[in-house]
This record gives sequence, structure tokens and C-alpha cells, in this order.
Amino acid sequence: SIRPDIRSYSRASYLREIYGDYAGAIDAMKMAVEAGRPGDESTEWSRIQLGHLYENTGDLLNAKMHYTISLENRPGYAYALAGLARIAVADKDYNKAINYYIQADSSVTDFAIKEALADVYRQKGDKANADEMQKQVIAEMTTEAQSGNNDQNIGHYVDKELAYAYLKINDFDNAEKHALLEYNRRPDNIDVNECVAWVYYSKGDYAKAVPYIKTALKTNCKNPTLLCRAGLIYAKAGDKPLAKLTLEQALKSNPNITDNLKNESLTQLQTL
Repeated sequence: SIRPDIRSYSRASYLREIYGDYAGAIDAMKMAVEAGRPGDESTEWSRIQLGHLYENTGDLLNAKMHYTISLENRPGYAYALAGLARIAVADKDYNKAINYYIQADSSVTDFAIKEALADVYRQKGDKANADEMQKQVIAEMTTEAQSGNNDQNIGHYVDKELAYAYLKINDFDNAEKHALLEYNRRPDNIDVNECVAWVYYSKGDYAKAVPYIKTALKTNCKNPTLLCRAGLIYAKAGDKPLAKLTLEQALKSNPNITDNLKNESLTQLQTL
């Protein structure tokens, strides 16, 4: 309110998003983009966040437009390439998605991009490349996690990311171990609680997952991935009315989320 700039608008957008106001989040992120200079990293980062907000609300045309503009303004920008890769996955054009992700991975070190590439290989049916990429991700994350544990001043931990990575290879024990390590650091964090809940769901311990997913939802966040996970947990824990309501809310705008999660949620919804 005193002197808003790109950071102010971005933070306002994030707060609106986690409190369930996607329309307000989009408006604030538009202002963030307009407050910056085209091509600057901070401006294009905000534009990518805007595109992702559109993905979560099912507006892939606007998402693709912003990713394309970002790539034109900042050639080779990894996160614009990753955004276009997600759009390609939604279109089932896996070869194009792989090409975008490989370009993105070559220009930045980001575990999320590597994991997304592994996911596309898996969706394409290329299990060998998917498994190899996933092993590489886990090895690199483990090295970084050990560095974080050895140096308390590092300020960043990857245990939450490691938990999700282990889930993809069905190593539930290691997933739980790393999820709880992060939970013990940040027990009130909504993303960490979502991670712990999803680990227990994946292990089949549905009742144990419920309190964590409820904490993850304490801000009334409408993120479709979070809502799908919550709906699936509620369904398996026996609360079918809440599961139905949550899954319907998650899927009503046809958000661009992973096929596995979307298909599992749609299948579960048909039984409620």
C-alpha cells in the first residue's frame, strides 16, 4: 500500500492463492507482470506464475500464451520451456514435452524439471529412461539433503521433495522418513502437511493421513492437486460426502494436473 512493486504484487498473489482466491491471485500476478520490465528475470518469473495459475483453473490457452510470451522476451528461459512442456503433456504430445524439458534441464539445475521429464518418459511408456532419470534425481537430492543436514546455515532442505521422489518408486519407508524430517522442522506448513498426508495415503494408512490433510487445507486453498489428494484421502477414510464434494471442487474447471492423479480422482468420484 505504500509503494507496491513486482515483489509486493507477487506476494499478494501467493497469499490470495493459498487462501482460495484464484481470481484475486490472477489479478495480483497480472499487476506484478505489468510492474516489471519485459525480459527481466523477475518479470518473466511472475509471468510463469501467472501461467501456472491459469493452468490450475483450466485455462490452458492463456497459460500457453504467457509461456510463449515469456520465452520470446527471455529466450531459453527454463521455466517458460517447462510451462510449454506441461501444455504439450496436456495435449498428449509427449515428444514435444520431452524436447522442452530437455532444453529446460540443460539450462538450470532444478529437481522439479528433472522429475517432470521422468514423468513424461513414464507416460510415453519409456520406463528405462524414466527409471534412470528418477534414480538420478534421488541421488542428487540425497547429496543436497546430506549437505543441508551437515550445515545448519544452508537455509534450504529438500526432504519434502525427496519424499515425493521416493513415492514415485514406491519406496514408502524412505518417503515417510523424509516427509517426517521436514514436518519436524515445519509442522505448521501447509505444503509439508500435504506431503505427509500423501505419503500415508500412498502407504494405505488412510486414517493417519486425515489430520495432516486437514491442516494442509486450513487456509481454504483451492489448489486442484491438493483438493484431489484430499478427496481421495477422505474417500478411503470413509467420509464419502466430503470426498465427493472435495473431488468435484477439484475437477470442476478441468485443471492441468498430472494424468495419474486426475484419472484416479475421476474413477473414485464415480464410486461416490
